[in-house]
Amino acid sequence: MNLQEELAKIFKGELDTSDESREFYSHDASLFELKPEVVGFPKDAEDIKNVVKFVNEHKAEHPELSITPRSRGTDMSGGAIGRSIVLDISKYMNNLREVTETTAHVQPGMLFREFDEATVAKDSLLPSYPASRDLASVGGMVNNNSGGEKSLEYGKTDNYVTELQVVLSDGNEYTVKPLTRDELNAKMAQDDFEGQLYARTFELLEAHYDEIQAAKPRVSKDSTGYHLWNVWNRDTGIFDLTKLFVGAQGTLGIVTDIKFKLVKRRAHSGLLVLFLRSTKELGELIPKVLESNPATFESFDDQTLWLSIKFMPSFLKLLGPVRFIHLLITLIPEGFQLLRGIPKLILMVEFNGDSEAEVRAKVKDLHKSLGKHRARYEINGFEEDPTEGSSEKFWIMRRYSFQLLRSKVKDKHTAPYIDDFIVPPEHLPEFLPQLQQIIKKYKLFATIAGHMGDGNFHVIPLMKIEDPAERAKLEPSQKEVNELVLKYGGSISGEHNDGMVRGPWLEQMYGPTVLGYMREVKQLFDPQNIFNPKKKTDADWDFSFGHIREHF
Repeated sequence: MNLQEELAKIFKGELDTSDESREFYSHDASLFELKPEVVGFPKDAEDIKNVVKFVNEHKAEHPELSITPRSRGTDMSGGAIGRSIVLDISKYMNNLREVTETTAHVQPGMLFREFDEATVAKDSLLPSYPASRDLASVGGMVNNNSGGEKSLEYGKTDNYVTELQVVLSDGNEYTVKPLTRDELNAKMAQDDFEGQLYARTFELLEAHYDEIQAAKPRVSKDSTGYHLWNVWNRDTGIFDLTKLFVGAQGTLGIVTDIKFKLVKRRAHSGLLVLFLRSTKELGELIPKVLESNPATFESFDDQTLWLSIKFMPSFLKLLGPVRFIHLLITLIPEGFQLLRGIPKLILMVEFNGDSEAEVRAKVKDLHKSLGKHRARYEINGFEEDPTEGSSEKFWIMRRYSFQLLRSKVKDKHTAPYIDDFIVPPEHLPEFLPQLQQIIKKYKLFATIAGHMGDGNFHVIPLMKIEDPAERAKLEPSQKEVNELVLKYGGSISGEHNDGMVRGPWLEQMYGPTVLGYMREVKQLFDPQNIFNPKKKTDADWDFSFGHIREHF
């Protein structure tokens, strides 16, 4: 079958089978490579519906057919690549339909940075705020259930999605939103595909309710599996399928339209910066910081600091000349600080408030209680730019570290495979030294940055992936890190999701029974496995390992 010719009969958007395009879309921000047969740029939901119907119709005779939805390709787990049809929704389906002080209505392909600019005009905020927000799309954030530096105060994307339009496996588009019990009963009474889905999903969740609720990860944020425990709530009587699709990575259907609730932006922020010579101080420091209810509590390590200094000229391109010069000027005091010794960790504790006086009081109170740690603080306003001020230099190092590693360390490559675990913060003083031992055991050069307040860390090793000896480290080192994370009651993914990199380890986290329920849901919604196969619940390590990129 000539796939491009056949699709052209039912597709208004563009179709591309050029070698250049197929090569570009064979990668996202992960370790993996899957080359598609054709890349499509749908004009609208009708195009997506037609492709789903086409694949359904021809799947039996052409079992290799599948659909991988994609937007900006910033996924670090391999969730945005596929071997059959890749649909890039970012070219046309990227419009902001409406934004108010409290709500937004947007298509999934819109860049988050453009969406964020629109909410600024309303003095509002979608507070997911991932580090990749300059590059990521709104739809990608929904499909990954993204978090970020503001998650400590506000939670993740799933807290803010109020309604979705989704194309399901029958090729029709449906509205998904929270339902009362009466509304759910009416849905389940429908004698059609939608009614069947609601009825069978409810039966599964109700029949195993206690077991499913007990499986919920006991951490502040999680992006693993399907969040079955959040769909049906006996106490409230609310049944909410948005909780199933947010974070599903396009494996259950394709999101075509999104409605959010927004929060009010805070007028001022202030930052307390701590330089730690040893992680031994964390046991005393973390509880004190969290007691003060900060808006954010971030960190990065000495390796990230050194790389930022080493590749400082790269920030000129990232920031532009004005912000770059400002960065250099504000780094002068840090030069004197570093002469006293390189800190093992730099911690950033931020407070928000409606007045500068309120923020100053919060920062000074914490500064006083942490006096022996020799922290120092800086205040910067929110009126023009949330990063404006001398504290911007720390946010730059924290936010741009992964981009810097991907583009500048030429002899080795970023290997994001133990990059997103989360453990309860109270365990960090014990956990971090053991993590460092694993990193040392496998001779990994790795930067560590993360959300200290959540216990969510991004460990990005730099490796020569082309070397078989280096590749051989991936499985055993990931297994040891996962076991350590689970030992302390954590999750193997706080933000970056499963995809091809963590999907194969879901049984290790949930056990065969609960993973079996997740697979039942996948089968209910996608009986022919046409949506983004080999990701999440049907991921397979041999398949993933066999598709690690050979060239970077």
